[in-house]
Amino acid sequence: MRSLVLTAAILGAVAISTGAEAGSCVKAGGEATMLTEDLAQFMANAALNNQIKANGWTASGKVTMKCEAATFGTHCVAHQKACK
Repeated sequence: MRSLVLTAAILGAVAISTGAEAGSCVKAGGEATMLTEDLAQFMANAALNNQIKANGWTASGKVTMKCEAATFGTHCVAHQKACK
């Protein structure tokens, strides 16, 4: 079962990366859990920007941010369209 999940994750990553190389766009994301919502938003946005830069993508459109209470602080997830 564990190898099946790992295989699915690898195939998903390959599908995303090959789609971006073909000139299409992906929904990039970053997330963070911090003590305050401001810090969580800042770190989620930084993680999003790191992912876009590391893959050589160009950001397109607005960043969407969703935050919710976590066990310790606030958990935020940032998404943005990114194209190769």
